[in-house]
Amino acid sequence: MEQYLRVGVIASTHGLKGEVKVFPTTDDPERFRKLKKIYLDTGKEYKELQVAGVKFFKNQVILKFKEFQDINEVEKYRGKDLLIDREQAVPLAENENFIVDLIDMDVYDEEEKRLGTLTDVLQTGANDVYVVETEEGKEILLPAIPSCILTVDVENARMVVRIPEGLL
Repeated sequence: MEQYLRVGVIASTHGLKGEVKVFPTTDDPERFRKLKKIYLDTGKEYKELQVAGVKFFKNQVILKFKEFQDINEVEKYRGKDLLIDREQAVPLAENENFIVDLIDMDVYDEEEKRLGTLTDVLQTGANDVYVVETEEGKEILLPAIPSCILTVDVENARMVVRIPEGLL
């Protein structure tokens, strides 16, 4: 399991005093209000930053960090990920998982035949859709609903599914 979870990506700078516009990659952008620290993936290291201010504008979050006072200090981090420690994550409900924990999971059918590897999760609004790549390089799109997804074992990176009739 990943130690850090992505909650946003720096889209651009905002103003001249070191604020950044962040595209949130979390289901709940309001969670930024509660964050005291966040990690910036610089590409070389994870730099711990202290959150000094949070504002919202359209579909973005505007963050101010104690470490940056000037636009020139933050401009080089455009496109970089903002992460939190797993311990800071919002508690999950029953049968919920972080997408990062599902990616690269081995997927099996009810007869224990390996179907492939979960490579992506499409968030459609109604329900998520799991993208499973077969050994032959084909894709199977599985709706993430209880009648289809039977078990998810994050610890062992293993999922057992029921293929809806007519899907294959």
